Amino acid sequence: MTENNFIFDDEFVISSEGRVGWKAPSNIALVKYWGKKPNQIPANPSISFTLDACATTTTVTYKKLDKISSDFSFDLFFDGKENQDFKPKIQTFFERIDKYVPFLKSCHLKIETSNSFPHSSGIASSASGMGALALCVMSIEKQLNPEITQSYFNRKASFLARLGSGSACRSIEGPFIQWGKYGGIKESSNLFGVSYPFKVHSNFMNYHDTILLVHKGQKTVSSTVGHELMHNHPFANQRFEQAHNNLDKLEQVFEKGDLNEFIKIVESEALILHAMMMTSLPYFILMKPNTLEIINKIWSFREATNTPICFTLDAGANVHVLYPEMVKEKAIQFIQDELVVYCENGHYICDRIGQGATKIA
Repeated sequence: MTENNFIFDDEFVISSEGRVGWKAPSNIALVKYWGKKPNQIPANPSISFTLDACATTTTVTYKKLDKISSDFSFDLFFDGKENQDFKPKIQTFFERIDKYVPFLKSCHLKIETSNSFPHSSGIASSASGMGALALCVMSIEKQLNPEITQSYFNRKASFLARLGSGSACRSIEGPFIQWGKYGGIKESSNLFGVSYPFKVHSNFMNYHDTILLVHKGQKTVSSTVGHELMHNHPFANQRFEQAHNNLDKLEQVFEKGDLNEFIKIVESEALILHAMMMTSLPYFILMKPNTLEIINKIWSFREATNTPICFTLDAGANVHVLYPEMVKEKAIQFIQDELVVYCENGHYICDRIGQGATKIA
């Protein structure tokens, strides 16, 4: 599919008013995407776990304008209060998707959104937030053109979400989503995420993710800036090749339920992500001392108990502790006894693999 497949048919126009709503989860990449080309195209493919508890709920109430506007007309409410700070990001998103959903300029939108996790908790909300908003836009399109298929609906929602935040394209479906052109998956695309098509062992079907909130403040370097620094990075090509190789390896890992190899790949991917940050120009470090303390504690515990528990990191200081259902009680006890002390104000979030977004209105 190309971008042209997602251009809206102008024969459908908004005739009245309505309300739509979606709850979209966040996700955590196992093979990381770091570096992007123009128009939100990833420099390398990635694969993620779709989460469940960490989610954004968004409703959009729309009403037809007397005449089509030259700009977008919308009000934005976050946690029940009108929010001007987030409006520029939504404005930019709407400008990027205009040619694909031109009907938005023919109505006024009231966007109401909230997160299941505290704002500024250190959990990136762009993936779940843009995913939920893109799904709401697609629900309006579905009302205008009921003939579109569910497959098209999901792919276009992922396509639109990507234009707001790259990783948001992985927050539409679940539990395993692959994004970026990759030779091992025929349907893969740089334009949208696709459900992982291969066999996945039961070991991975109820995986848990406990998110340790090491640092809740704003990052010193944004992910957008970090992605841009990959353009002239001395190790960029090797990194992009490594991502493809790790996706190759994961096919057998998932099929066989090989937890040991899974741990090696996932932890290596987390560390190489931060290694890219530390070796770019300018270079930067997003990990905090407590991030490293947690990593070392996990390594020691795994070696001492042979428990298949591991970590991954996003582009920040917080640690995602991953473990299968079979060791849930043991892992939670370890986290509470030895890791929570390294969290800011002792805060952490228990999450697990989810099945994707759900329609609420």
